[in-house]
Amino acid sequence: MSSAPEIKQHSRAAHSEHSHQHSKLDPKTRAIANVDTKLSNPLRGIPRDQLMSDVEVFAKERGLTHILPDLQKGALLAQDPDAYNSLSDFTEEDRQILSDEVNHRWKQTRTLYYMVVMSSMAAAVQGMDEAVINGAQIIYPTQFGIGDPNSARDGWLIGLVNSAPYLCCAIISCWLSDPLNQWLGRKKTIFVTCMISFVTCIWSALTNTWWHLFIARFFLGFGIGPKSATVPVYAAECSPAAIRGALVMMWQMWTAFGIFLGDFIDLVFYFIPDTPGVKGLNWRLMLGSAGIPGLIVCFQVLFAPESPRWLISKNRYEEAFKELCRLRFSPVQAARDLYYIHVLLEVENEMKKGRNRVVELFSIPRNRNAALASWVVMFGQQFCGVNVIAYYSSNIFLKSGFSQVAALASSMGFGALNWLFAFPAVFTIDTYGRRNLLLFTFPCMAICLLITGFSFWDPFEKGRVAGVSIGIYLFAIFYSPGEGPVPFTYSAEVFPLYIRDIGMSFATATTWFWNFVLSITYPSLQLAFKPQGAFGWYAAWCMILWFLILLFVRETKGKTLEELDQVFAVPLTVHAAYGLRQIPYGFKKFILFQNPTPEELYIAESDSEENSGIDEKGRKEDRADVVEKGDN
Repeated sequence: MSSAPEIKQHSRAAHSEHSHQHSKLDPKTRAIANVDTKLSNPLRGIPRDQLMSDVEVFAKERGLTHILPDLQKGALLAQDPDAYNSLSDFTEEDRQILSDEVNHRWKQTRTLYYMVVMSSMAAAVQGMDEAVINGAQIIYPTQFGIGDPNSARDGWLIGLVNSAPYLCCAIISCWLSDPLNQWLGRKKTIFVTCMISFVTCIWSALTNTWWHLFIARFFLGFGIGPKSATVPVYAAECSPAAIRGALVMMWQMWTAFGIFLGDFIDLVFYFIPDTPGVKGLNWRLMLGSAGIPGLIVCFQVLFAPESPRWLISKNRYEEAFKELCRLRFSPVQAARDLYYIHVLLEVENEMKKGRNRVVELFSIPRNRNAALASWVVMFGQQFCGVNVIAYYSSNIFLKSGFSQVAALASSMGFGALNWLFAFPAVFTIDTYGRRNLLLFTFPCMAICLLITGFSFWDPFEKGRVAGVSIGIYLFAIFYSPGEGPVPFTYSAEVFPLYIRDIGMSFATATTWFWNFVLSITYPSLQLAFKPQGAFGWYAAWCMILWFLILLFVRETKGKTLEELDQVFAVPLTVHAAYGLRQIPYGFKKFILFQNPTPEELYIAESDSEENSGIDEKGRKEDRADVVEKGDN
């Protein structure tokens, strides 16, 4: 893992405002902020002799003296990522590998890509678990006696059955992520949750009443919740910083593939006739087939690496080094990451002593800012309206005039677009940034939802069908590279390591709770307000969320997991004011096509020391601040 330059604030006005905010903090909060500040790079400024001595002590204490030369070179790199260019300690082979790490960021080991494939398959399990109900729900309600389209009771019961896994995720299973990860590790947690998904999908296929199906799908939530919290964190902890966002967003991209695959399976199994003694064989096969990928992941995970960070946190340094050697090209890279993670964990362990992590998720400003930003993007992933389409697109297309087969085929089209247009995000998420993707796509999604809803007023069936299809498909095109991959990528990286499991549990519980609310209420919302009002409701939320993102969501691209502590140390009011100042800048640039000067609110410390006249005291106070360009 490379450590980027320490960061500080450039603008004098922002510096004054932050100093005023910082001075108002109580002594305990200031002390905690000072400890957090160490995370920018605890090794910076340590003399070489002292650093080498520290590494030698570390190697003896952890039984790693056999790799001491690699650890010493790794420590020099952890202190200064460019050290290989100026120090004679490094061989030509070292220099080539470390140069490729920067200049050819997609050149990675097979083990790393195997981890990506396994994580992607786990995501596909998630997508199939969510999607197969879309086709099944146009068949099983009639068999279970809850299929009256004009009955409010039946609408609520269908919503309850569909939303059962997300209710479990929100109130129970997501909060099991932290203890499961602490006890079992990342790999075993993924194995257990995928096995639960396999068993409960088969169980769902064997039910014969709506309440029995509700119970089976509720227990499916124990497979969905912890898995959704664990896999993105696992991918983030194994990935190099340069491609971390792209690799972590594979979670959403392959969840989208799972949704497409689930819709495809719905269409294929729709034509399966009943057999003697088995009524509803088609929807049973739809629900049961979603468990097969989970079983595949259970075998895949046996050969995947464990998270080096988790192993280090359990004092298993030799195993961590071996896993890092599998994930990186050279022992020097592995030693660098091992020592840097160790040093950061030592600092964070100081922070943990005598502290309640759940309370501090919200009581410490740095953590609270991260939790707020994560809440906004996770809430937005639901109330942008995407899962109304993912879970109810078959019913929506039926209401617009499609036949059942055409509705299932059209739903598969949505799933395909949702997956295919997630691919650009692999390249854009670390180029344009998470925040910018959201700010661009949310207004577009609002327009698409209005097109979909207003099309239901068209008295001509062909026009109505065309309008609904165009609106839904365009929505998928804008959702997939933006609010699709960003929330889980963002939430997996914004929390400091000592509360990362709890933070990710909070984030996933947020998305699953609002997923439950959306799933259970949509049938009744559509019955009460018609499709026009339902889609208009979610279009309005897209615009509200645009403002929330502008004010409260911070950019995280290109920073190591540890340096993000500085990003979220900036006071909430400072960042909100910065967001408001971006509105006139964006209007001039993107609407009037002018070329206004971007506000350079935050720049790297090395640049700021050359260009600003802030005194040494100001520099020290500013170490909790963040690099962020106004023209992100």
